[in-house]
Amino acid sequence: MPLEKIMAKHEILKEALDKIFSGIQMLCDAIPSKEFTIDGRLVGDIGEAIAQRDYQLMLYDKLVPGYDAETLDGRLVQIKATFKKSLTFKTVPDYYIGLKLNKDGSYEEIFNGPGSVIQSRYGHRKGFGKELLSFPCSVLKELSKTVPREQKINLRHTKE
Repeated sequence: MPLEKIMAKHEILKEALDKIFSGIQMLCDAIPSKEFTIDGRLVGDIGEAIAQRDYQLMLYDKLVPGYDAETLDGRLVQIKATFKKSLTFKTVPDYYIGLKLNKDGSYEEIFNGPGSVIQSRYGHRKGFGKELLSFPCSVLKELSKTVPREQKINLRHTKE
């Protein structure tokens, strides 16, 4: 490959990374309690930031095993986010919010309700409750439809 093409690709890579890290810095400035680390927690932290903005809950300032937030009435909530077609689940949380993120910043609520609903559907699966398992968004979305409104975490603009 000619040196000019190699250098052009290097410049594209540099510019793309500059934009990524500039965006990460913007997220850190907006929500200092989250790290938005590119190598592992970026998508999860973005999902948590969206959940804090849109749902009636408050994120924990520090890591709490199995939970990311708490509602005003004390319900413990695990938040998961993805850009893919599945969400992960390990231990059975009191409440679980799963979000499918889109590149334009919008999202779709995939699951909102007690973790026990997911356990009822997948508890038989090998490693359930012990290993990080992946579940299809399509199935989780259907499960979420079975959760009564009063068992969901309310959106901020929704009257209780």
